[in-house]
Amino acid sequence: MAERVYPADSPPESGQFSGNFSSGEFPRKPAPPPSTYVIQVPKDQIYRIPPPENAHRLQYLSRKKPNRSSNCRCCICSFLAVVFTIAVLAGLSFAVLYLIYRPEAPKYSVEGFSVSGINLNSSSPVSPRFNVTVRSRNGNGRIGVYYHEVGSSVGVYYKGVDLCNGVLPAFYQPAKNVTVVKLRLSGSSKIQLTSGMRKEMRNEVSKKTLPFRLKVKAPVVIKVGSVKTWTMFVNVVCDVTVDKLTPPSRIVSRKCTHDFDLW
Repeated sequence: MAERVYPADSPPESGQFSGNFSSGEFPRKPAPPPSTYVIQVPKDQIYRIPPPENAHRLQYLSRKKPNRSSNCRCCICSFLAVVFTIAVLAGLSFAVLYLIYRPEAPKYSVEGFSVSGINLNSSSPVSPRFNVTVRSRNGNGRIGVYYHEVGSSVGVYYKGVDLCNGVLPAFYQPAKNVTVVKLRLSGSSKIQLTSGMRKEMRNEVSKKTLPFRLKVKAPVVIKVGSVKTWTMFVNVVCDVTVDKLTPPSRIVSRKCTHDFDLW
């Protein structure tokens, strides 16, 4: 085979190498063209070690103390969410019970009111006594009411002056029931009426219009079916006008109002 000879000052063509080279020299391989390469590394050979430029940041974050204020805000938000959920569920429960039972407040009235122990012709202290009959009507079909003596109070007043005090007896009023409670109230023997008050009372006796105010505060528990509520308070205020200060007295006018304290 004939050997191709290149001139001494002429480089060989691409892909061709000269057959004449000095001892110890080897032909150079051509450089690969520039391109994008994908290197596949086995998964078990990947180590989760941060690069050197991020190592100091990882060390700083690992030693950083937790943000207490952020944790407190999270706890407060969680607590408020729980309270809101409970309030919504309680509201829905009350709404369902109201739609089912249609509750209505009991009605109260004064059926009897007699006075004794008040002598307007003497300047000595008086010791008033009252016999009061209170009527309670529960018109609910499936709701009962427990009245408790402990924590109850009954008082009779004349134009702001406290004449006597007592308590309400404990009793249970079932559904669709009318209960009549008789109260015997006695005041202390050291109630001193002013001369102006005595004069005003004598004038009212002559007109047969003696005004008194009855206040009743009673702790109650509502029974709905077999479920009992917490203890609530009913406040009854009755304005009663009688004709005289000796029994038997006649009620000239009466008006009662009431409200409930849920807590």
